[in-house]
Amino acid sequence: MSKKILLAVGAVFLVLILILALALKKSKNYPAGQSSGAPSAQALLNEVKTLQAKGDLPGLKDAYQKLVNDFPNSGDVMSWQKKIDELNIKLLFSSALTPGSALYEIKPGDTLTKIARRFKTTPDLIKKSNGLSDDKIIPGRKIKVWTAPFSIVVDKSQNILLLKSEEEIIKTYIVSTGKNNSTPVGNFKITSKLINPAWFKTGAVVPAGSPENILGTRWMGLDLPSYGIHGTTEPQSLGRQATQGCVRMANPDVEELYTIIPIGTEVTIVD
Repeated sequence: MSKKILLAVGAVFLVLILILALALKKSKNYPAGQSSGAPSAQALLNEVKTLQAKGDLPGLKDAYQKLVNDFPNSGDVMSWQKKIDELNIKLLFSSALTPGSALYEIKPGDTLTKIARRFKTTPDLIKKSNGLSDDKIIPGRKIKVWTAPFSIVVDKSQNILLLKSEEEIIKTYIVSTGKNNSTPVGNFKITSKLINPAWFKTGAVVPAGSPENILGTRWMGLDLPSYGIHGTTEPQSLGRQATQGCVRMANPDVEELYTIIPIGTEVTIVD
């Protein structure tokens, strides 16, 4: 082999080494979970501002989800996740069609209760997502109905309640569970729903609205006698084991959940 050929091969080899070194250096500039072709966090945050100005809720949710997925070690990840929760509820309560919902044309003889029963949703959710102020509906009008099943997971170790639709987490709520780990674990169903429930305690009935009524503004009973998900007059107790075994929520949270989930919703409680 001539000297010129050897020099040419050597030069090509050096160029390849330099290209490889530059590529490795470039790859180190991206956080774990982010590819070199992915937008930076700042670029995504700029996109968030643009989408907020447009009022594009689905796009805004996708942008926050990308921030959470691409930058899981960021100090802002919890606030981004909270934004996703808020957007999920806004979309659920809006007329926007999203995965899990459908457009339904009201038929003669329909009522909100009949429609809700048909699609296994709640009249309250139909009213909320269609801007209805009362139960009056007009045949021929098209309305949004939620068609995907909801489910609930209560994690006693973290004192949180997860509202899910199929496999997607819609929102995470802070709750209280039973003292000394007394909330039962297992798979249950919602069998009753009450607005402003009275509290039947031993030897007395505490009426709704009383500061001594620990059930708060809503009750959703499980198919396990005396156990349920309810509101509270002691919001300071949320986030720890503080109840006699039920799952306790802030009143605004339990009212929101009450609107969304129908009787028959599955509830899984885990340690």
